[in-house]
Amino acid sequence: MAMDLPALTTLLVSLRLSVAVQGTPMEAFRGNIAAIHARDRAAYLSHYLHTPELARVAPDGLRQGYEEFARGAGDGWPDTLVATHLRIVPVSPDVAYGVYRYRVVDTSGSARGVSERVFVRTPAGWKVAVTTAFPTPGAAPPPTAFIGATLVDGTGGAPVRNAVVVMRDGRVACAGPRATCPVPPDADTVPAAGKWIIPGLVDTHVHFSQTGWVDGRPDALDLRDQYPYDQVEADLHARPERFFRSYLCSGVTSVFDVGGYSWTLDLQARTAQSSTAPRVLSAGPLLSTIDFWLNLPDQRQFIYMADEATVRQAVRAHKAWGAAAMKLWYIMPPQPPDTARVSALVAAAGDEARKVGLPLIVHATGLWEAKDALRAGARVLVHSVWSAPVDDEFLALARRAGTIYVPTLMVPDGYRQVAARRFERERQPLACVDPGTRARALATDSVAPAKRPTTAALEQRTARTAQGLAQGQANLKRVHDAGVPIAMGTDAGNPLTLHGASVFMELEAMQAAGLTPADVLVAATRTGARALGLDSTGTVTAGATADLLVLDADPLADIKNVRRIALVVRRGEVYTRRELEYR
Repeated sequence: MAMDLPALTTLLVSLRLSVAVQGTPMEAFRGNIAAIHARDRAAYLSHYLHTPELARVAPDGLRQGYEEFARGAGDGWPDTLVATHLRIVPVSPDVAYGVYRYRVVDTSGSARGVSERVFVRTPAGWKVAVTTAFPTPGAAPPPTAFIGATLVDGTGGAPVRNAVVVMRDGRVACAGPRATCPVPPDADTVPAAGKWIIPGLVDTHVHFSQTGWVDGRPDALDLRDQYPYDQVEADLHARPERFFRSYLCSGVTSVFDVGGYSWTLDLQARTAQSSTAPRVLSAGPLLSTIDFWLNLPDQRQFIYMADEATVRQAVRAHKAWGAAAMKLWYIMPPQPPDTARVSALVAAAGDEARKVGLPLIVHATGLWEAKDALRAGARVLVHSVWSAPVDDEFLALARRAGTIYVPTLMVPDGYRQVAARRFERERQPLACVDPGTRARALATDSVAPAKRPTTAALEQRTARTAQGLAQGQANLKRVHDAGVPIAMGTDAGNPLTLHGASVFMELEAMQAAGLTPADVLVAATRTGARALGLDSTGTVTAGATADLLVLDADPLADIKNVRRIALVVRRGEVYTRRELEYR
């Protein structure tokens, strides 16, 4: 408390307060919070003492005075405020102490804490004399139990009807039938009858060094005269959290950044214990079989595999940097390639990765390159094979290596939409996309009309994209039927494959390939967690990290129902979908 009882008594005397009862402190408390929800400045200010003695306490210390407080009121309303555990403790007939837990969400992300009020009785009713707010980022969310939902736990087992899921200290304490999962007396209970609970989604293929539009990939459409690439990347580095909320809003609680500038490695520690961001693992700069130009003057995201020494040194450096994997971009140039030289370098990358204990992740869309990557020990293939049908040799190599296959089916269609200057906005929930990214995506239809391809070229591109999707889906079905594990990945950050919001297109394309909704869910949860090397994520089972979704419709009937998110839980912190959406 910032003010003791004698000081409060002095304040009461100086204000000559009436002893007549006018409302209650709890009514005043709820009205104060309701005014924040309504963004009603006049109503908000009406709850405070209009005197120089008004006290405000925050981590930066004590401030006093109504006038200064009123000048700043309403300048920064949060997008949402969630107030829980409201309590009032009477101190005297004319003084009451109130406290609540808060969580606010705004463009910078989410924050939670504890806020206090000291209410005093005045002729005009109960007013706030002291207000405090203290963030509590390290505090565990309160124990919570969901009761009555159908549990689809991500293991591939049968759904559990009328289930209970108990969360404590950021983990699942119990999940299963009511008979085996009693509700602790100290847990907040959330009735969930008629809902479905699934694990939080895992996107195994994202890029925080890319924006989701062409300003981050000028090789798709060069607008560097309007959007200088170095400035775009500097802004991404400065504010990667713009995408955290987009992922949570889309139900994604873990992601794998499989290639980008070295600053993306910092996101691992930043998100490891966060309940306001998805868990991020990062591979950092990637090895490339071609000397790709999309780098910055002072740093590279593509490390050219010039020779074996360069390759091995890069792998060892990644281990020292704390990278979660070594990513390899296996691209063959259009001219007759020196396949023996390139294959030897890829094998060296795999060998060095094994020596230092880093999983090898490979982008290889050609069948020959994909087989070569499997021979080199690729743990994850983050793209479909698009060049040809997968054959028995490919399947045998994948099974022997224990490789996880990530189809990444929809990313080429974003490039097609850019070329056609037609953003198909209904396919991704734009309410989950930060305003800046959303505005640029919506500008796609009118940007750079002079650079738009001819009608004939667009028709050819559309046909190639459709043919590639069909081949990718056919290969996915064959790979799945052969028993090769499948994980979901979007390649988010590429043009019009938006961070977070693109997961639904990918899930639906996987179902359209012939996988059952249950198969797709396992790919997007448990197997995705395996691809990230996270053994406590991807299922709703006892001991797992409490990352889960509450849905309004049955995902086992149609994977499209994953779009119908009611609640998102990250490390036990419960968010409504509405509060995570951008206004």
